[in-house]
Amino acid sequence: MKVMLLTLLPAALCAQSWTPLFDGKSLNGWKQCNGKAEYKVENGEIVGTTAEGSPNSFLCTTREYGDFILEWESKNDPVLNSGVQIRSHQYPQAAGRHPAGRVYGYQVEIANEASGNSGGIYDEARRAVFLHEKIDPAAAKAFKDNQWNKYRVEAIGDNFKVSINGVQVLDLIDAEDLTGFIALQVHSFKGEKPAQVRWRNIRIQDLGRHTWRPLWDGKTLNGWTVTGPAKWTIENGAIHGQSVPNETAAGFVVGKETFKDLTVRWKVQINKGNSGFFVRTDPSNMAAYEVEIDAEKRTGGFWEVRGRNWVTGPEDNKNYKPGEWNTMAASLRGHRITFFLNGIKTVDLPNDSTGRTEGVLAMQCHTRMETDVWFKDIEVLEKAR
Repeated sequence: MKVMLLTLLPAALCAQSWTPLFDGKSLNGWKQCNGKAEYKVENGEIVGTTAEGSPNSFLCTTREYGDFILEWESKNDPVLNSGVQIRSHQYPQAAGRHPAGRVYGYQVEIANEASGNSGGIYDEARRAVFLHEKIDPAAAKAFKDNQWNKYRVEAIGDNFKVSINGVQVLDLIDAEDLTGFIALQVHSFKGEKPAQVRWRNIRIQDLGRHTWRPLWDGKTLNGWTVTGPAKWTIENGAIHGQSVPNETAAGFVVGKETFKDLTVRWKVQINKGNSGFFVRTDPSNMAAYEVEIDAEKRTGGFWEVRGRNWVTGPEDNKNYKPGEWNTMAASLRGHRITFFLNGIKTVDLPNDSTGRTEGVLAMQCHTRMETDVWFKDIEVLEKAR
């Protein structure tokens, strides 16, 4: 009997952890942030109705969430695109063509059968692109026009999973936002008559949040060691790497902490030459996965040191900003490898089964050519305590 009670307890706790975001009667806990679409409650449903000439409208939760499981049911006119914002925000001041107060962030798509995009994640009013390749056609068929569709969104750290009617349609890695509000979107619309989208049974499991833990103190090399012939100095809160004349080997700043699965991000500026950020590194011989950093080409690509050499990635440097700090990130989950440069995905290998699974971190400075590279703000993503 005691064993049975221990077995059933987690399931019971899980069942009790759901919190309704909509009470079925009022819009308590919500506020309209943008646009002139009408939101009202009818028959236990939130009904959003388009308004002629209105930009995108959003009904936003009054509190923010980090990690969570979110479920809802929605039904929309097939002519109307809609969505649910997660981990979203409002611009505090005008940003480009977006006015102050404009909602931006991840949007879980609600579309129609013909588009095949329902369940995708779009970066609303920021990168303005879908953050994934086209959804698998078999999964896209899960969404049905003119009926209630049940969505389930799991957002844990930098991993997002979306299911529709019990079919998983998306498994995405992206670490642009770790917290934010949830919002119901009514898209701008031109038609002979107003169009509607309806939501019901909106509920959430609050699972805490992830945060970035600094791996470098910005002042010393505590927790790191220097090896090889490059010159490394600490200047203005950054690690500065410079090549040494007449040397051919690379120099490194090598971390002491070993990681298996992780997401790490850093800022870099390279003015000359070639460098890299090493993950899953063996410090005995510097075999590693390298996130390529180069003043001319291939920044954000994947090089395997003492292995396959160049694996994949961009050949150009179009997403690198010369003379500025660039934000880069690497997410490694088992054999899933994802790299980013300034929020743009440069590598996404869902099953790189031939490679490494653990190691330390390192920063590289090549000396076979003149190299000048700077690193700062090195952080790892972890569950908040």
